[in-house]
Amino acid sequence: ALDQVIDRVNNEEELKGIVLVGTDRYFSGGFDLNEFVSFPDAQAIIDWFKVEEEVLYKLFTCSKPVIAAVNGAATAAGMIVACAADYRIGLNHPKIKVGMTEIKLGLSLTPAEAGLMRWGLDTEKNYRDIIFKGDLIPITEAVERGIFDELADTPEELMEKAKAKVVALIDTPGRPFINLKKMHRQHHASIIRKGIDEFDWNELVKVFTDEKVIGTLKMVKQALGI
Repeated sequence: ALDQVIDRVNNEEELKGIVLVGTDRYFSGGFDLNEFVSFPDAQAIIDWFKVEEEVLYKLFTCSKPVIAAVNGAATAAGMIVACAADYRIGLNHPKIKVGMTEIKLGLSLTPAEAGLMRWGLDTEKNYRDIIFKGDLIPITEAVERGIFDELADTPEELMEKAKAKVVALIDTPGRPFINLKKMHRQHHASIIRKGIDEFDWNELVKVFTDEKVIGTLKMVKQALGI
């Protein structure tokens, strides 16, 4: 599990950082819609999202470099996870798109999800364009907007660049990156932490028991063949 990987990276000296990469043609298409349409009761919804929030917070506050090697589509949770990274590299391919379609599905964002997106999207305009419109954008546009840092032309180059970036960030005398990252993120991390601790989890219960929302999610699930 991702949280266990983060714990190991934080605690084991020989581990230099994390490279997030997907399998096959996808970085991540988001959370499992089968779970979203089959929560047995309100407490199951709350329990699931409490765990999710803690994992996202732990990823954001990971002490060592986290690099997103976006090898394919990054939507929903995939985009959220990418936004938590210290550096984002995308595979240069015309079919790869990234973004958040949640608003079109009737879904809002949790404190950690919104916090990570606000951090990674960097500007108010990017946030409005990506979150409020709910459209996916080409990976090249994500670089032009400053959401992603650079492109790689092949999967091999993508991984080479990602690994090299981890080494470049962490392998300096005394590893000052760790403290620099902590200082850079601590204010935003405290906002996310406060949001999680004070969140009204019943808001999620309302969303995931709403017949229109569940119906929309089921239609998407059917269209995707999952």
